[in-house]
Amino acid sequence: MKGHIILIEDNDEVRENIAEILELDGYSVDTAPNGKEGVRLVREKTPELIICDIMMPELDGYGVLHMLNRDPATAHIPFIFLTAKSERDDFRKGMNLGADDYITKPFEELQLLDAVQMRLEKRRQFSSVDVERNAEGLGSFISEARAREALQHLSEDREVRHLKRKELIYREGDRPRYLYLLQAGKVKAFRVSEDGKEYITDLFKPGDFFGMSALMRETPYGDTAEVLEDADICLIPADDFHALLHNDKDVSHRFIQLLADHLEETETRLVRQAYDSVRKRVADGLLLLEGRYRDRGGDKPFSMHIMRDDLAGIVGTAKETVIRTLTDFRQEGLVDIGSNGEIVIKNHEGLEHIIA
Repeated sequence: MKGHIILIEDNDEVRENIAEILELDGYSVDTAPNGKEGVRLVREKTPELIICDIMMPELDGYGVLHMLNRDPATAHIPFIFLTAKSERDDFRKGMNLGADDYITKPFEELQLLDAVQMRLEKRRQFSSVDVERNAEGLGSFISEARAREALQHLSEDREVRHLKRKELIYREGDRPRYLYLLQAGKVKAFRVSEDGKEYITDLFKPGDFFGMSALMRETPYGDTAEVLEDADICLIPADDFHALLHNDKDVSHRFIQLLADHLEETETRLVRQAYDSVRKRVADGLLLLEGRYRDRGGDKPFSMHIMRDDLAGIVGTAKETVIRTLTDFRQEGLVDIGSNGEIVIKNHEGLEHIIA
């Protein structure tokens, strides 16, 4: 048996047809003719996947999903909506409630089977990961998995802008209109002091969300975001983000964690800039860049082309001081400077020893 599925559909012919397709492909299928019976059946049998029609009498698909999400025993089960509608608002409402996928009727058999197989494979991948063997660890893992699924839906079919290096994404004082997802390239966020010096507050890599702090507080941006290296950026409208944030506790928890981690990292950097020597701060800045931008699994020495002004903005000192310190590091065999100005970290442990 390939997996146990519960199908909730009020149309007898459609329900029987879908069940037959799934059973012929090797799945075990239980069916329910309405939402109330479907909820009872799911709680009784705990399937690996739920397929549910949206428009049903008594209890519609949204109500089914809402009730199951409130129950810890069923909240983790992948949920696919069946709908005869294709309006964006229907998809958005289901996404906000935590649906994993949609199939729009009428559909091809292969489309149904592909969607079912993909959701079951993802569920089994999550289940095979080694998580803490207690309720808190398992609950945290499930929440993280569901948040990733919801955020993936949030970023689908959105405008993607390609921006060149040094192009601004937003300015300090602007009102937030989007949540930004970096798909390729590098981005920095910075503030400018009263004397005109630039201080880099954050660095972003592909897969990072940014601009979320102002968006969550609904206040103007407290810094400016600029492209550090040619970038592809996905724009998620503020209304869509707020709808998901307010309706999905897993996503809310995910972003609160991101903000807390960012605050802790920023506080640590500020303390180091206040009390550490320039030598320590430059070493720390190089290790920050390596940690943020090194390719996972790569065994080659980390190298990056970064403007000395930008490195000075990370370190919080003058460009000339950064250049002198890099020269010292090169003479000590800690780094190398390429012909195009890229910095190559040759001795990671040596840099760590400096800041220890």
